[in-house]
Amino acid sequence: MLLVRNFSAILQARSARPCVIFFDELDSLAPARGASGDSGGVMDRVVSQMLAEIDGLNDSTQDLFIIGASNRPDLIDPALLRPGRFDKLLYVGVNSEASYRERVLKALTRKFKLKEDISLLSIAKRCPPNFTGADMYALCADAWFHAAKRKALASDSDSTGSDEMDVSIIVEYEDFLKVLGEISPSLSMAELKKYELLREQFEGSSR
Repeated sequence: MLLVRNFSAILQARSARPCVIFFDELDSLAPARGASGDSGGVMDRVVSQMLAEIDGLNDSTQDLFIIGASNRPDLIDPALLRPGRFDKLLYVGVNSEASYRERVLKALTRKFKLKEDISLLSIAKRCPPNFTGADMYALCADAWFHAAKRKALASDSDSTGSDEMDVSIIVEYEDFLKVLGEISPSLSMAELKKYELLREQFEGSSR
């Protein structure tokens, strides 16, 4: 159903211009033809149909854009990456600049109540170079959880019996440090290096 729906989008694009067609996980939709695991050549026919449909849109390139996303561009059928099809490569890597990560942390913690002396820039500098956006999100979420747990334990140990209790959760610098000591980047340095090599390979072939 997903393949049919995607091809229907290409067919409808002629009458829906201007528009953008986006394919996620392009390597699974259009793998290199001739694969040994393609029983009956089904995927080969799917890729051939996709190429034909994209070629049919060449007369409308000024107001129609086709974008694909993939973590494995080396698995995509080479014919799909030729001029007139997906001929521009944009590598979206991991930004390890502390100032950039500080802005990400500010956005992720905009609804948090942070301790006044906390430095998000200092936290950003402590993040591993292979930290992704998802890792930054996990860092903030877990830091808030640690702060909430600390607040709950403090409330349980409070024996005053006061009905007026401060329920606000304040995230401290130490909460982030504790999470940084526990969390592992979802992308290893070896995987990051592999993506860098893929970028060099495809950028070199497109020159």
